Amino acid sequence: MNARRLAAVGLAAALSAPSAARATGFTDIGDDLRSHVQTSVELHGALRVRGEGLYNLDLDRGPTPSGQLLYPVPLGDPKGQWLGYADMRLRLDLAAYALGGGVAVKVRVDAPDNVALGSDYAGVPSASATLRATAPVRIKRAYGEALTPIGLLAAGRMGSHWGLGILTNGGDCADCDSGDAADRIALVTPVAGHIFAFAFDLSAVGPLAKRPDATRPVGVEPSADVRTFTFALLKWRDELARKRRRKADKFTGEYGAYISHRWQNGDVPAEYLPVASPVAVNSSQVMGRGYQATALDAWFRLTWPKVRIEAEAALLMATVEQASLVPGVLLRDPVKSTQIGAALESEIGAPEDRVAGGLDAGYASGDPAPGFGVAQRVTAKQPKPGDVDGPQANPPHDNRVDNFRFHPDYRVDRILWREVVGTVTDAVYLRPHVRATVFKAAPGALTASLAGVASFAVTSASTPGQKSPLGVELDPTLSYASRDGFGAAIDYGALFPLAGLDNPALGLSAKPAQLIRLRMSFVF
Repeated sequence: MNARRLAAVGLAAALSAPSAARATGFTDIGDDLRSHVQTSVELHGALRVRGEGLYNLDLDRGPTPSGQLLYPVPLGDPKGQWLGYADMRLRLDLAAYALGGGVAVKVRVDAPDNVALGSDYAGVPSASATLRATAPVRIKRAYGEALTPIGLLAAGRMGSHWGLGILTNGGDCADCDSGDAADRIALVTPVAGHIFAFAFDLSAVGPLAKRPDATRPVGVEPSADVRTFTFALLKWRDELARKRRRKADKFTGEYGAYISHRWQNGDVPAEYLPVASPVAVNSSQVMGRGYQATALDAWFRLTWPKVRIEAEAALLMATVEQASLVPGVLLRDPVKSTQIGAALESEIGAPEDRVAGGLDAGYASGDPAPGFGVAQRVTAKQPKPGDVDGPQANPPHDNRVDNFRFHPDYRVDRILWREVVGTVTDAVYLRPHVRATVFKAAPGALTASLAGVASFAVTSASTPGQKSPLGVELDPTLSYASRDGFGAAIDYGALFPLAGLDNPALGLSAKPAQLIRLRMSFVF
């Protein structure tokens, strides 16, 4: 393998989340290109089955001033405490390699994609004797890779992941639910001992119209197109090299950074706004938007024989010159945003040690507007003090959106951020953790782990209780992983809410919540 291909492999593994079924696009471009004596096809995948019981996730603290509950409750008994749910996902990653090994085409298919078990009953529920076919096949990624004289080139719809995954996350982890994808052209090449990557994304297109032959559409408003350009720099070693260096008592330092810029000059809100009746999309619906956004992100990983420290920090800056969604109705001032997020992970103990632990931490900047601002709904009403969610900007009175939102597939707990709020935002958290191998044998290993998460709001005005302390959560896990691809885990979570989740308007204190989840995976 030549130096260019080795460098491309470096970029791939450094940025991708570990998974037996890889297809993360920009994060693993060309990592498996190798010499082939004939055209070959490889198939990898995993079936995931999960079931969970949720106890009192509305915290028994009543509705917010806007009538919102923190979490759904049983319809027939609003005072009921238990909710249940189970789902499954079959993920298939297909890769076809051309003769010679310099070209590959890769596809990711989720079929079904997180389908709720029992949701496809036939006829009357109590009389159903079978289940209908599940939801349609979803092609998540389809892209090609080619080794060229100037580097590795990739084009198509591919995954997008960087660093720890707090900003852009490919969703490759065993318990992930979403994941980012980009319609992208990317070039990866080595220079001066580093890996350089360039990417251009077709992030969104304006309204489409049929061509005369009715076989392909054409974009009819170029100003409404959204484009993104990214430049990344990386110094990296693969997992095998890190393991060898650890065994030789050597230190390994890795780092990376990228800058990404996105823009949109015009917009046609009638294309995406929900309306009671269809609106004709014509020249009267086109309006100026003036959207500009820049993201800066830095990542590093330091590895000693018995210690790993890894961190990522991101700065997002954006301006929307015209935030109105109604053509002809213009706002005087632009809406601006400055968001900061950072996460730290640490572990004392080598991966093969029987006992290891560490301390994780995170920060997400906040916004003084009521609510956490996680849900992105263009027609949502303005939140009231004490609400749990809602828009963070309210032009012309409030023209800023400064709350950083972690990617929802970057998980730090099981109840507060993952279920009740939706993701980490407007917060500081500390997360000590420990794991121990209960037994290890030829078929596999049984591992027990425990994490504690203490969470505080950066801006107390955002919380339902108008206080900063949010809660303390305990998350133990018992997991088994076999060498033949089977894995099972029992997760438990207990949230002990603090004053930030109380309901001062009704004089109610938030009560503890619990969660139990069984996960099984079959990887091939």
